[in-house]
Amino acid sequence: MGKQKINIPPVSMYAITAKLFTHVEKSVVSAFGEKGKTLIQQGVGNFGYKDAEEIGKQATVDGENHRLFNYIPNDHQTQNQYEDQTIYALMAKLFAQISKSVVDRFGEKGENTVREGVRTFGEERGRGIAQRARANGEDNTRENYLTNYDMGRSELFNFTTDYKENEIEQNFTVCPFGQQWADDDMHKYGILYCQMIDPAVAQGYNPDFEVEHEKYILKEGNCHFRFKLEDKK
Repeated sequence: MGKQKINIPPVSMYAITAKLFTHVEKSVVSAFGEKGKTLIQQGVGNFGYKDAEEIGKQATVDGENHRLFNYIPNDHQTQNQYEDQTIYALMAKLFAQISKSVVDRFGEKGENTVREGVRTFGEERGRGIAQRARANGEDNTRENYLTNYDMGRSELFNFTTDYKENEIEQNFTVCPFGQQWADDDMHKYGILYCQMIDPAVAQGYNPDFEVEHEKYILKEGNCHFRFKLEDKK
């Protein structure tokens, strides 16, 4: 009889959202200093202090240390703008507003800086997925990647997954992040996340993982991935 797998719940989307903010903020401030802090503040304000505060509170309850509170005045006296929105939509909106503030000011350098924040965020998540696998006595192989994934796949995603020789192929036709950026006409800023996140998570999980992501919901209408990792002989 094999060892019973322990149940490790998904990381909350509030914690993931706050972690993303922390990594992007660190990258922006590292590149642009006080100007970067001002732009981050502008982005959080455009998103809405009350909504950001509630994300920060729940992320703290869920155990995530973050920098979001640094950009929310204690006496802001603002109201929720997005009471009926899912946390997936809120994450997309917050990311887009921060990215817009930075990119509109610094152009291509701003885009690269935001991408770098997404890269370090993704790699940290990938290392966490490897850790989840290890807690169950599993190696960070191709077969154990998605079964130990840190983010729950809600019904808001529509996708297929095919396991093939030395690779996993996935095709997403519905994604709440991409849909929100499209609805808000924030394609230019949302794509910065899409371009980096999956390769970064996979690299953090296993440095030998190669990811091809040649189609994007924000461009072609679907996200197509090939996660390539050969079995060690």
